[in-house]
Amino acid sequence: MTRKEKANVIQDLTTQLGDSATIYLADISGLDAGTTSALRRACFKADIKLAVVKNTLLAKAMEASEKEFGELPEVLKGNTSLMFSEVANAPAKVIKNFRKKSDRPLLKGAFIEEAVYIGDNQLDTLVSIKSKEEMIGEIIGLLQSPAKNVISGLKSGGGKLAGILKTLSER
Repeated sequence: MTRKEKANVIQDLTTQLGDSATIYLADISGLDAGTTSALRRACFKADIKLAVVKNTLLAKAMEASEKEFGELPEVLKGNTSLMFSEVANAPAKVIKNFRKKSDRPLLKGAFIEEAVYIGDNQLDTLVSIKSKEEMIGEIIGLLQSPAKNVISGLKSGGGKLAGILKTLSER
């Protein structure tokens, strides 16, 4: 690879890192061609972009990026695959589901909305992260709940009050 090609790859990676709010680093070494293809298909179905990159080029792209990746460049050892997604927990779910059949991929680290997660032990934490749509749904549900309680209380209380008034007027 020539210097110009490397510079282009670094520039492309820097752009991708800057445009994506969810970045996962995984180790897929040791997977045979069929298993790797199955992983790529699973990523495609989940709308995850999967790319295998050279560690040195990715480290330079992280340095050139405006984002603060914290300790993430330190985990760039061995084979590294990048996973980009719009949904924060989608790559973690794919990795966890894929691990039911195989011991790989291993999670090296993740960068989600300026938070850095290091190590494979963070996988369960990342799976439990709620997506933006799930959070909005929960907030709307929480906001509607008190209003529904007040309305149902007024309806039931109004009926009781009307019944009491009717009974008192009949006496």
